Amino acid sequence: MRLAVYNVENLFDRAKVMNLQTWSEGRPVLERFSALKSLLGEVTYSASQKQRMAELMIALGLEKSDQGPFVVLRRNRGKLLRRPKEGGIEIIADGRADWAGALELREEPIDEQAMRNTARVMSDLQADVLGIVEAEHRPGLAMFNAKIIAAVGGTPFHHIMLIDGNDDRGIDVGILTRRGYSIGAMRSHVDDRLPNGGLIFSRDCPEFTVTTPANNELIVMVNHFKSKGYGSKAASDARRKAQAQRVKEIYAGLIAEGHDLVAVIGDLNDTPDSPALRPLIAETDLKDVFVHPAFDAGGYPGTFGLCNAANKIDYILLSPRLFERVQCGGVWRKGMWPGVRPKRWETYDELRSPHDAASDHAAVWVDIAV
Repeated sequence: MRLAVYNVENLFDRAKVMNLQTWSEGRPVLERFSALKSLLGEVTYSASQKQRMAELMIALGLEKSDQGPFVVLRRNRGKLLRRPKEGGIEIIADGRADWAGALELREEPIDEQAMRNTARVMSDLQADVLGIVEAEHRPGLAMFNAKIIAAVGGTPFHHIMLIDGNDDRGIDVGILTRRGYSIGAMRSHVDDRLPNGGLIFSRDCPEFTVTTPANNELIVMVNHFKSKGYGSKAASDARRKAQAQRVKEIYAGLIAEGHDLVAVIGDLNDTPDSPALRPLIAETDLKDVFVHPAFDAGGYPGTFGLCNAANKIDYILLSPRLFERVQCGGVWRKGMWPGVRPKRWETYDELRSPHDAASDHAAVWVDIAV
């Protein structure tokens, strides 16, 4: 069985702000979006909160209309604000119950060549079980599987499953499997909470039970931990550590129940030696496929960007019984931009510029006798 994981960075549409050239450009927009969304969700609005909402709306380009360059304010019923002729914004609602609607990030289509290169990676991996990170939703994933993978000469997967998670930007985690690898019981952890009531997982940590042709049951947990992108470093690190701790607990529970074929896969957004990932990597018996003697990292230690050691953030972690059955493994970088001085790895002929890249992430794969 070939198990793989790939952060596709969305398949059809992506938040416009995520497509900016540099993260420093998009970070302020996402921070304002997050702050405004949180304030709009408050039960009651104080005078200071109303003033801050107005400031954030203006900063997001909503002073003249409900559609800014990167966000859209949807107002379905009730009255939230008014826009005086002399300029500015006045919040007239006194709380969330006074209006119905939502603040959303505007999306734009992914470049067609980048989309096709994503399909090439998913096809060329020849995975029997493929964990997907940053897919919009199940209908989109199913459409991509049926139409785009087939269009580049690939064979579509037989089973597709994705459970909507906690991220309102449309970046969820899911799984695709070939015929003979059926998806059985599923368990979501989308509502797992921190002691303060906050959500643990940025997206989800779904448990997918996959039955192999040999009738073995494999449990695959697909993850996408908190990024380092916005918010303070301390807060981001703490969130990732809480996520790692919770996955550790879930894994321990599965082992206690008698499940010994367990894989934790995904984009964990930190390096193996980081304090944030310590609960999962150093405090369990899960093994990273990168350390297996039969694994070929392709000459580079990382999985993101230019694949330096500091960019080793994508993982396949295996329980001991799975790890001992590993036959070989590797990193698929043909869909990534390779740099120019020098060009670091072989790419698809159709990848002629960074805009053509399937993703900033490599795919990681492993063959297991199971």
